[in-house]
Amino acid sequence: MSCCVLEEEDFRRCCLLLLQRSEQLSDGWSWEAVQGSEEGYLRKTALRPVAPSPARDQTGSGSDSGPPASCQSCPDPQGQEKEEEEEESGLGASSDIAEDDEEDEDDGVCTVSEGSSQVLQYEYHILHSCSYAAPVLYFRAFTQEGRSLSLEEVWSSVHPNFRLRLQSSPLNTITLQEHPLLGQPFFMLHPCRTEEFMRPVLQAAQEQHRPVNYVLSWLSVVGPVVGLDVPLKYSTQLCPAAAPGSSTQPG
Repeated sequence: MSCCVLEEEDFRRCCLLLLQRSEQLSDGWSWEAVQGSEEGYLRKTALRPVAPSPARDQTGSGSDSGPPASCQSCPDPQGQEKEEEEEESGLGASSDIAEDDEEDEDDGVCTVSEGSSQVLQYEYHILHSCSYAAPVLYFRAFTQEGRSLSLEEVWSSVHPNFRLRLQSSPLNTITLQEHPLLGQPFFMLHPCRTEEFMRPVLQAAQEQHRPVNYVLSWLSVVGPVVGLDVPLKYSTQLCPAAAPGSSTQPG
């Protein structure tokens, strides 16, 4: 069996460890059980300040039939460096990450230029996909008035560095899908390339006998694409990987 395959039982163990660390950091993750089922998912909501975008097509689709995109995340140069580093190694895969990183105090909410007041509310769900044997990130976003963002607006809120990469690879993209447990429309980051970028992270950890939380490392790579930054403090006291025989599950 590939070391990159994440079975549902292992997914739950990783979620439990992430929840324990989230509680220590007051990072807002919770486990939501589905009524009448043994299934569940990780959930987090976050407010994300945004700045107005230029009045031009930000989606790269070439279509001018709809209104111009209304918002775009503010770039954080230091955050971009952290994201590039995390993409190469995975969060928690390195032991020399600084603990006192002050840029993480906002828990993934970017700072905006003076004069901008628009705030979006994002709701993130992490589910397990049996088909891909991997975690999948579902999310939706709302304005302060309660209006759901369109797919075009979601694309416009993705940082240009990520947007160009995603749109050049149609299968590794953001799509509107039905939430498999709730039956409601959600945006989804397609998981088809999860094994591809997780393989070097997991193999390196295995060779060096280092603990690694699959879900946490995966989230540090995909989360920033949709404005969900993972505080580096998650890695300062990394919980060991759950034992294969453990029966503890998120409650």
